[in-house]
Amino acid sequence: MSKLFSFSGTDVFFPGSSIYPNPKESSLLLSLGRDVDVYFPSHKRSRISAPFVFSGERFEPQPSIEVLPDECLFEIFRRLPGGQERSACACVSKRWLTLVSNIRRDEISDNKTTEALNLKDVDSEVEDQDVEGGGYLSRSLEGKKATDVRLAAIAVGTASRGGLGKLSIRGSNSKRGVTTVGLRAISRGCPSLRVLSLWNLSSVGDEGLREIANGCHQLQKLDLCHCPAITNESLLALAKGCPDLTDLTIEGCANIGNEGIQAIARCCPNLKSLSIKDCPLVGDQGIASLLASASYSLAKVKLQALNITDISLAVIGHYGKAVADLTLTSLPNVTEKGFWVMGNGHGLQKLKSLTVKACLGVTDLGLEAVGKGCPNLKQFCLRKCAFLSDNGLMSFAKAAASLESLELEECHRVTQFGFFGSLLNCGPKFKAISLVSCLGIRDLTLELPPLSRCESLRSLSICNCPGFGDASLAALGKLCPQLQNVELHGLYGITDVGFLPLLESCEAGLVKVNLSGCLNLSDKVVCKMADSHGWSLEMLNLDGCCKISDASLIAIAENCQLVSDLDVSKCAITDSGIAALAGSDLINLQILSVSGCSMISDKSLPLLGKLGQTLLGLNLQQCKAISSGAVDLLVEQLWRCDILF
Repeated sequence: MSKLFSFSGTDVFFPGSSIYPNPKESSLLLSLGRDVDVYFPSHKRSRISAPFVFSGERFEPQPSIEVLPDECLFEIFRRLPGGQERSACACVSKRWLTLVSNIRRDEISDNKTTEALNLKDVDSEVEDQDVEGGGYLSRSLEGKKATDVRLAAIAVGTASRGGLGKLSIRGSNSKRGVTTVGLRAISRGCPSLRVLSLWNLSSVGDEGLREIANGCHQLQKLDLCHCPAITNESLLALAKGCPDLTDLTIEGCANIGNEGIQAIARCCPNLKSLSIKDCPLVGDQGIASLLASASYSLAKVKLQALNITDISLAVIGHYGKAVADLTLTSLPNVTEKGFWVMGNGHGLQKLKSLTVKACLGVTDLGLEAVGKGCPNLKQFCLRKCAFLSDNGLMSFAKAAASLESLELEECHRVTQFGFFGSLLNCGPKFKAISLVSCLGIRDLTLELPPLSRCESLRSLSICNCPGFGDASLAALGKLCPQLQNVELHGLYGITDVGFLPLLESCEAGLVKVNLSGCLNLSDKVVCKMADSHGWSLEMLNLDGCCKISDASLIAIAENCQLVSDLDVSKCAITDSGIAALAGSDLINLQILSVSGCSMISDKSLPLLGKLGQTLLGLNLQQCKAISSGAVDLLVEQLWRCDILF
């Protein structure tokens, strides 16, 4: 500011003395106290809106910079030597902030007389120019903090500090929300913006997005979520102004349709990722044109809750030559024919990950075609596909020779025969299988004949499948001897009778075991596991296994030297079990959860303090026998450990 007015601060006001040589003139001032007559110390100057000079006994107003019109102030601000000076001016008032934030980068003057104020200023300006425009900074506004004033401040403040590269706005102030004014400030002050995310902004419309398109030509990633005022006009402007767009996400924008998507297809040839959800006006025309235009660049596609038909899937199957990740969710108008044509289009040669959720068109015939038409498919997830049966699953597993991971959730027509059949028909790269809430799974009633083993399977996850029992688990152990990661969650039918044979069959050594919610497992399982697999076990979750007692902790303390994550929440653990863990020289726990263990008392806290030499996380929630005072002392002792109580 001193540069602006050529004002040093000590050459006008003099502390400790009268302003006027004539004592009578001082009586014209309003006295503010015994020692104050409106004079200012040298270290601080007050802002004067309308200064006065005195001539005799009359006041004569002297013009202030505040009386200048906006046009004049704008010309002054754009001639300031650097970003720091403009930032300082923006801090004076909202009016000045608004003016400074509306200066475009190409409107900043390079006047030689301004630059030559002094050598130091020239050097600082050069430094500012070096860092401006890089786009290294990220800013996020949420809820009440999302206002036009804050956006203007961000636009001015980041210009001389590396440039704004990423901006996220989620929600808006109900009274002073984000509007075109704020986005205009961003577009003019942040040409380096590359990532923009707008969520739940009802006050932002096409005019604001046009401002972004006109000023932020380097934009690469755009995320529009629940912005009802944005229409095709916004996408038309963005397509023309931001041709380098590579990532587009649109969700819940009811006024965006095929015309906007087609504009992106025409003008953005480098688009790599597309996600469209809950946009009822987007149909086959938009999706087909985009897939056809970006055939060799589009690598990730996610389509959810759209009014597309089999035509879109046929286009994906033919033109998706670069697609490696495909997600199809809740597409009610897609039939069996769509998936069959997509698989037989022979365009998805690079597809590695496929997720299909809640699509009634998934049938045995369509799934087999997908398996044959995607030779490099590695991860496949099926959820809520009501018409898929055992035959389709086995045919797919046999056709997808490169498959590594298979996840089935709420596919109720798949039974234990389809599950075991997929294991027998899978390729040599198959490593992981997961069943979640598949109610068609039942326990085996007949013993499986001698079959070739699935040597490649390393990870098994079965969650909330109440029909899965001991016979199936024992047969699984014989079929898959190289298991390392086992998750059996909420399986009430599993007992020691089924799990012990699995432990005996595993040859590779278990690494991660999650048995949470398996109420009928006892200490025999844990003791056998610790004895046979203690040399490899790293994580063990026994949450809710109410038959597990101190005997299991003793076995873990004696045999499991690699275990770092142990959860015995809601188990029958007492202070003696904690003492066994604390007394072991082998174990090096980092995370321990004893939540809901009502028999653990204050006596265990000194022992937990000993374990705290390696602990990073400790869960003591709902341990009713432990006092809050004892926990406070433990918190002071274990300062590096996060403790939940």
